Amino acid sequence: MDLFGTAGIRGRVADEVTPELALRVGQAVGKPDREFVVGRDGRVTGETLVAALRAGLQSAGASVRTVGIVPTPTLAFVSQGRYGVQVTASHNPPADNGIKLFEDGTEFDRQAEQAVSDRVADGSEQAPWDQWGETERIDVLDAYQETVTEYVRGRGLPESHPVDAGAEMDSETPLAGTTIAVDCGNGMGALGTPQLLEALGANVVTINGTVDGHFPGRASKPTPETLAEFRHFVADNRTEFGIAHDGDADRVVLVDGDGTVVHEDTVVAILAEYYVRASEVADPIVVTTPNASGRIDQRVEAAGGTIERVRLGALHEGIAEASGTVVFAAEPWKHIHPRLGRWIDGIASAGVLSVLITEAGGLEALRGPVTERPYRKVSVPCAESAKEPAMEQLETTLPEAFPAATVSTEYGVRLAFEDGSWTLVRPSGTEPYVRLYAESDEVDDLVTGVRSTIETAISNVSE
Repeated sequence: MDLFGTAGIRGRVADEVTPELALRVGQAVGKPDREFVVGRDGRVTGETLVAALRAGLQSAGASVRTVGIVPTPTLAFVSQGRYGVQVTASHNPPADNGIKLFEDGTEFDRQAEQAVSDRVADGSEQAPWDQWGETERIDVLDAYQETVTEYVRGRGLPESHPVDAGAEMDSETPLAGTTIAVDCGNGMGALGTPQLLEALGANVVTINGTVDGHFPGRASKPTPETLAEFRHFVADNRTEFGIAHDGDADRVVLVDGDGTVVHEDTVVAILAEYYVRASEVADPIVVTTPNASGRIDQRVEAAGGTIERVRLGALHEGIAEASGTVVFAAEPWKHIHPRLGRWIDGIASAGVLSVLITEAGGLEALRGPVTERPYRKVSVPCAESAKEPAMEQLETTLPEAFPAATVSTEYGVRLAFEDGSWTLVRPSGTEPYVRLYAESDEVDDLVTGVRSTIETAISNVSE
């Protein structure tokens, strides 16, 4: 039984992520010696799924602390020293929901997820009636906000590392005089980012700042298309820059003053270079994923660090398995700040980026050193049943179509060329697509050739 995709359990509440499944997951992961914190995003189905999860956890003997509607980074933060469950479908449509599991501030790894899947499939016995766990409600937002605010005030640096800010900048309010637009998308960012930036002194203009599980302001996935109105707002109102989030605030999107979405890998490159240069360790490591741009490698290497890659959705595993000290970890849109914790945190990223941009005197000063080669991401339709056989075929047919490339099949099929171009093909873990990523000065030609090979493989295994 394969319940988990690249980001927890996620799917339609009508027939996939049902209250019955939530109950069974709770029973599968709950144990008498475990304490859980349980939260949810603003989706209208969340309350019912939390009730089912709580029943499963308690009937398995676990104690439960419910925290209400909170950003996923907040739930991860409060799961430190215990277990956590967040009911969220992140950026999926409002009819979907999901379940994400944490232990000590870190997402479950593959082994732990497989154990839950097996127990759900086999069934779990409930604890004796006199060993059922208790429950209580606790408030956690204030503690999370205080922690993240202090982290960002320190620029995410070790306490022994002095903050090198200009004399005109107040260490308590480094964003004083900066106007920032924030599009919360009616999601969980509304409970974190505006408050953080205001505490740092910014003038914040909040868009779609009410939590609403129908996502009436825009789709919960922030893309250049869904952010069209917000981008116009940023450009027309002369705000320095804009920040947008997905439904649960683990993703962050940066919009420049002209209303253009800054490429997600450029954002990663900026943060990765910053953390490497500021590091006090001998060989700082940045963990990223196979679909991440070579521009990240370029800036990390220029700063004196090294890159290690891990499969998409497994940054936490990459940190645990790294060969040295990880100072930053990221996949496109999602960032982990290890000194803060080992969870993905779009709110913390919003704060750190805002301070770095302000200190640099503008986004262009940070963006200038980053070489932005043409990059494409294409989703090729593929039925779930065809993904595995198509990928098996592509391990042979893609290298045959591009014999000059160096081939890696560790995380999908990745082809690297001598001129620095590369392409990656992998199955989506949550949607009916095979993903194609490519970066090249001749990216359109590369995408055309790779896509044709993918479509042929899908057609062959679907006949």
